[in-house]
Amino acid sequence: MAQGAFTADGCPVEVYRLLPPGDEPGIVHAAIPEGASILELGSGVGRITHALLDLGHPVVAVDDSPEMLAHVRADKVCSKIEELRLDRVFDAVLLGSHLINTAAAADRAAFLLAAGAHVAPGGRVLVEWHPPEWFDAVRDGQGGVLGEVGVRLDRVVRDGDLLSAVVRYSADGRSWSQPFTCRRLDSEALNAALTRAGLVFERWCTDDRTWFSAKPA
Repeated sequence: MAQGAFTADGCPVEVYRLLPPGDEPGIVHAAIPEGASILELGSGVGRITHALLDLGHPVVAVDDSPEMLAHVRADKVCSKIEELRLDRVFDAVLLGSHLINTAAAADRAAFLLAAGAHVAPGGRVLVEWHPPEWFDAVRDGQGGVLGEVGVRLDRVVRDGDLLSAVVRYSADGRSWSQPFTCRRLDSEALNAALTRAGLVFERWCTDDRTWFSAKPA
């Protein structure tokens, strides 16, 4: 098992440094105007941040891990999302990494309230989530390769709306494990959570419904 820095919630910093940006920057870029300012909540090491900068967006990256933020080459704020209080708003607020599927309703509400508090009138909150059908389909051994990192799910356990599993990462003869628990949200629960945060669903940003945009109500 590889050693190295881990965040408080168990994310292996080295793995996130190895992961490529993937399709996410393009999805975000296509959903907002050219040059739109972005507040990225839960930026990690800047995997998406740096690609958005290259696409011409000024980005402020927020994460509660100093170890993660040490690798970010952008304006950055070390803070828990629920405690964030910036005296400005942004054209777009990014809530990625399936954070909205957090197991605790109070955390989900706090994340969405923080997003809503920092989006400009007429701006958008862009959210990545696990849609309900993902919970139905996920199985042990499911995975693939992201850049140079192998990814595999193990120990998948369902308990009502909750799903727990362990993500196994491997790269260059090293391996890491990261347990997680997430909660299934149907459309009614999603819309209720958005409403409580003063947001309203706008549209799906991807055909597979893994990204959507919301606007201030």
